[in-house]
Amino acid sequence: MSNNDIIVSLDIGTSKVRAIIGEVNNGTFNIIGVGSADSEGIRKGAIVDIDQTVQSIRSAVDHAERMVGIQISEVYVGISGNHIGLQSSHGVVAVSNEDREIGEEDIERVLKAAEVVALPPDREIIDVVAKQYVVDGLEGIQDPRGMIGVRLEVEAIIITGAKTAIHNLLRCVEKSGLKIKDLVLMSLGAGQLALSKDEKTMGSVLVDIGAGSTTIAIFEGGTMVSTSTLPIGGEFVTNDIAYGLRTLTDQAEKVKLKYGCALMADAAPDVTFKVVRIGSNVEKEFTQEDLAAIVEPRVQEIFHLIREEVKRLGYAELPGGYILTGGTVSMPGVLQVAQGELAASVRIAVPDYIGVRDPGYTSGVGILHNVIRSIRVRSGSSANVSNAGNKKTVNRPKASPASNPEAAQKPGFIDRLKNIFSDFI
Repeated sequence: MSNNDIIVSLDIGTSKVRAIIGEVNNGTFNIIGVGSADSEGIRKGAIVDIDQTVQSIRSAVDHAERMVGIQISEVYVGISGNHIGLQSSHGVVAVSNEDREIGEEDIERVLKAAEVVALPPDREIIDVVAKQYVVDGLEGIQDPRGMIGVRLEVEAIIITGAKTAIHNLLRCVEKSGLKIKDLVLMSLGAGQLALSKDEKTMGSVLVDIGAGSTTIAIFEGGTMVSTSTLPIGGEFVTNDIAYGLRTLTDQAEKVKLKYGCALMADAAPDVTFKVVRIGSNVEKEFTQEDLAAIVEPRVQEIFHLIREEVKRLGYAELPGGYILTGGTVSMPGVLQVAQGELAASVRIAVPDYIGVRDPGYTSGVGILHNVIRSIRVRSGSSANVSNAGNKKTVNRPKASPASNPEAAQKPGFIDRLKNIFSDFI
């Protein structure tokens, strides 16, 4: 296998770090390797210990490398958190070609023009997502490449994040010995994978319930229009079990994964398990009903907070309903509790690839899906370029953060304007 055909995503979560290897072969995309490691150094979705996080990343990457038998050097890194912000922007350029045909260079220039926005000094642009292009006043264009025009405009969403959070994430990946090809907003990638075209157009809510945090992303008009992160997740259920059964947290986690049920009506009274009580060596027996009595109220509360947050964002009733993903939603009974609390259509999104058919992998596979989509669009437009045979030309070129740490740590605003594709946008 050529490394040009292989892309790797890194999903750094509160409970797990996942490295997913995808292969592009003759236009088809497959998952060929998955590496997972327990996440240390992450609390509620934020990095609190660099060295522990680095160790977790290395473990996940080593696991993936052993599965496939290749060495991973470059990764696409997912980013999320309550520091992420969205703002609308508008860019205008004149078409540069003499024959007035809009090409890749014009797209790059108009997106660069949309990036020229006033930002606080503690924030940085992660990505620019085009909502629509306008060619000589004609609106609603999704891909203007090849069209004839004089004036090209773009209505875009600028995704920004806190510099501190971004650079801590980049530092962890760099110290793991990996190069960062790009940062991808995880909810955007998961939305590309999990939502249908109609769901994105008519309006729907993508809810990613992880261990330490829950990310809410609102999609409408074909793109993401709002996002929010709540500091709640599966860890809260585990803590409730630990308190309720008076046992250790790691035992509570094992019990949750093996016997957990979010709906008391579905819990079996004859399914029993034993846990060691904290402060003693005495084991006590409980039933699945006892466990469900602890789990159900917390899961109800999580979905109640999700519904209130969506209302606060101003999107109370969306036709597409709620699409759930994340490791926590794989627990039996979660879907029924969600339907009752959210009072809307609810479904669980699972990646349709062998080896990753679990809601916990949606974000990691979504990152790859987002990258593949942009590569296909760019490769389609650069087929006539003399070096288009090299697949790296269709990715956004990035300077190696490992070879130039200063550039990775302090990308200035002037540098953004000078370079068509600067670091980590």
